[in-house]
Amino acid sequence: MEKGRNPVSFSGPADENLVRPPADPRADRLLVAPVFVMSPVRSGSTLLRAVLNAHSELHAPHELHVRRLTVGYGTPLAEKAMTALGHNRADLEHLLWDRVLHRELVRSGKRTIVDKTPANAFAYARIAACWPDARYVFLLRHPASIAASWYEAGGERRTREDAAADALRYMKAVQRARKALTGLTVRYEDLTAEPEKTVRSICDFLGVAFEPGMLRYGDQGVLQKGLGDWKDKIRSGSVQPGRDLPDPGGIPDILKPMCRSWGYLSGGEGS
Repeated sequence: MEKGRNPVSFSGPADENLVRPPADPRADRLLVAPVFVMSPVRSGSTLLRAVLNAHSELHAPHELHVRRLTVGYGTPLAEKAMTALGHNRADLEHLLWDRVLHRELVRSGKRTIVDKTPANAFAYARIAACWPDARYVFLLRHPASIAASWYEAGGERRTREDAAADALRYMKAVQRARKALTGLTVRYEDLTAEPEKTVRSICDFLGVAFEPGMLRYGDQGVLQKGLGDWKDKIRSGSVQPGRDLPDPGGIPDILKPMCRSWGYLSGGEGS
């Protein structure tokens, strides 16, 4: 085992290998301090992405799903050659992920990339290993609002109960990431009710100056249907008020523990 590369178990595209930090970050990584928005589905991440992308130094493209990009060995000799260089499959996938994000950043002409793919929460440990200097913004929203929006977005593909259960998987993944990683937690309700105050706090965390134009993000070409929210509120070009908070009595039982954990429900409410 190489010094400074403590491996951790990983189940995923490279599950036969060990995941570890880069051996030489200066040589192995082109990105510097990338930003990841860790959030459940339907939590306002597309709105936050549009706001951040309007900053002159931040590039926040559509959902990129780089964690699903995999590599393989065409022959045993190729595997042997990579092993001789000190790479396993996970290392090579990390090089690919970093290169894809870096290319996107360079083409934008900006300084920092922001990836807001909700499914990244399921792979937070791997992302942290790939980019040890990464920064994290955790975006929360009332769990019942998330579930309702997820149901509405699914058309007839899922029942309200199925939507709540599926959305809860994302919430639990984000909660695990919040416990394991250091970052800034913001709420969708604050972003829509007090956008300037909330966005200023994010800018302070990221070490960039607040720019008023972030709140009037306009018609951005990087908004693409199927790769994030596509509702009229998002396409309006400015931060819009959020929906009213759900009535405590109507919150599904399955969501109540998370509501309490995230501070949306007190101990006696909703019972």
